[in-house]
Amino acid sequence: MSDFRFYGFASVFIISCASVWAQETSDLEWRTYGGDLASTRYSPADLIDGDNFNDLELAWSLSTDNFGPEPEYNLQSTPLMVGGVLYSTVGSRRAVIAADAQTGELLWVHRFEEGERGAAAPRRLSGRGLAYRDNGAGGEIFYVTPGYQLIGLDAATGQRIANFGNDGVVDLKQNMDQDMDLVTGEVGLHAAPLVAGDTILIGAAHLPGSAPRSMENVKGYVRGFDASTGERKWIFHTIPGADEFGNDTWLNDSWRYTGNTGVWGQMTVDTELGIGYFATEVPTNDYYGGHRHGDNLFSDSLVAVDLETGERLWYYQFIHHDVWDWDLPCAPILVDITVDGREIKAIAQPSKQTWLYVFDRVTGEPVWPIEERAVAASNVPGELLAPTQPFPTKPPAYDRQGVGIDDLIDFTPALRAEAERIAANYRIGPIFTPPTVSEPGGPWGTLMLPSQAGGTNWAGGSLDPETGIIYLYTYTQVVSLGLINDPERSDMNYIRGRASEVSARDAALTIDGIPIIKPPWGRITAIDLNQGEILWQVPHGETPDNIRNHPRLAGVDIPRTGRVGRIGTLNTKTLLIAGEGGMFTTPSGEPGAMLRAYNKLTGAEVGAVYMPAPQSGSPMTYVLDGVQYIVVAVSGSGMSGQLLAYRLPPE
Repeated sequence: MSDFRFYGFASVFIISCASVWAQETSDLEWRTYGGDLASTRYSPADLIDGDNFNDLELAWSLSTDNFGPEPEYNLQSTPLMVGGVLYSTVGSRRAVIAADAQTGELLWVHRFEEGERGAAAPRRLSGRGLAYRDNGAGGEIFYVTPGYQLIGLDAATGQRIANFGNDGVVDLKQNMDQDMDLVTGEVGLHAAPLVAGDTILIGAAHLPGSAPRSMENVKGYVRGFDASTGERKWIFHTIPGADEFGNDTWLNDSWRYTGNTGVWGQMTVDTELGIGYFATEVPTNDYYGGHRHGDNLFSDSLVAVDLETGERLWYYQFIHHDVWDWDLPCAPILVDITVDGREIKAIAQPSKQTWLYVFDRVTGEPVWPIEERAVAASNVPGELLAPTQPFPTKPPAYDRQGVGIDDLIDFTPALRAEAERIAANYRIGPIFTPPTVSEPGGPWGTLMLPSQAGGTNWAGGSLDPETGIIYLYTYTQVVSLGLINDPERSDMNYIRGRASEVSARDAALTIDGIPIIKPPWGRITAIDLNQGEILWQVPHGETPDNIRNHPRLAGVDIPRTGRVGRIGTLNTKTLLIAGEGGMFTTPSGEPGAMLRAYNKLTGAEVGAVYMPAPQSGSPMTYVLDGVQYIVVAVSGSGMSGQLLAYRLPPE
């Protein structure tokens, strides 16, 4: 019997003690998940540019197949690179690896065995990354396990830090101001922790909430921990308690039992101001709020807190009483801009609904007006929606919002007629058109665009701090929001579903595999934050094979459609770089995807290199010994996870 079966047993395998830790660190590193604490995903590296991007070759690849009992097909990690060593979470059990950043050679592997607790976790697999800290005497690595435990490791050896927490472990299910089962308590985290100075910021995530078993759930509080000891420094109640500000936005004592409202995306810190910023999610249930009347602070909000104490400094709620699951999935981004001659320390929050909300990050005041506008009421029994929702006036929405007849495909008259026939079974309307009860005779639900996955999702955006231009990938995929009553599945009055009399085939929002909504289905948008205007937009992702070769589209001239995915962007001195979220048959006849580079100022594509699988984690870059590398996680479409490292050929 393997020792790994015992609960709480951690393992570290030191593969090599190469002199890589002794290397000079004057080259460009990638020390945090977002490239920096401002979450810009920016590097000033310029050795790879538009003139030589097509010359990139694979320097090394690292398969993650053997870092768990079975391969992982959704590797979302963004590695770090510090001092010539690349660190990443990998594999279906979320191992941590250190590898030589020039060769990909493994240096050490750490795995923490959680037994039943890990198997029951709501957020499993490799996660999205980890955090690095320089403690003055050496480097430290921090990550959150699938079972929601914070682990501190010595960056040189992978051994647990003995004086951090309990022998390197902080149980995040404890000291959380609520009771839960330590094995089955439904809370976890895919996101990387964020280390800023002596504080580690930790959020919370849950199972997807479209059909929760109960209106009662774990609350997703945010905490700050001492990076040296692992002791809790503070906690922020994202669902306010009885005597706390915002409690009156939860009517009928619904704050007592409602859960979620956590932070499942990345966070951001301004160390100069000493402020931490985080963006929150929807409360329990994603699509029905009849059990939680009120605006529900601090759900769907950007919150600024004192980094040392957790004291709330300001907040802004983007959706009052969310029933669309348009929660905030990604890190806000810090940027210094000049608007109408006024210098502003700003913060920009991308969103699923494809508005970019921009604030003064010191005061919380919107840079451009955000208007409360009347929206449609709900016809769902027991539901009580907010009468107004916030509408930013600038920048404009960076993808389509709401569904109308003009959004339906018109490749041919026949396809348009079929698309209209399908849409007639649903409720359609502008953004914030609410879900509806699914009825056999119609409507079967509400067509929602953007979908509950965005728009923008967890990969967020990237920003050029020199120009104030932000880059955002989005995808356009319509979904149906129908509600049903099913007491056997939930104690809530309504959960997401479809009337049982309506078949999945009839309810499909495609015609012989063709989406009923016009392309582009994936795009990248550049927004000048000094002007609050869109600079350029381009479709991102090659047209899928089933569209290019579809018999019903024969003879139809279809420009590049873009692809659906969760794509993070990387921006360097001159380039905007992003991989594709789906496979296609390349000109050489191979199935694969492309890592594409765009001119940052114009959006013109300047290069593309082959990847054997779609991008599934956000790319990062570093310069080591005068050579620039681009590393990206790929997986999906039947391909298990790999880390790919590209570089220019040696001279």
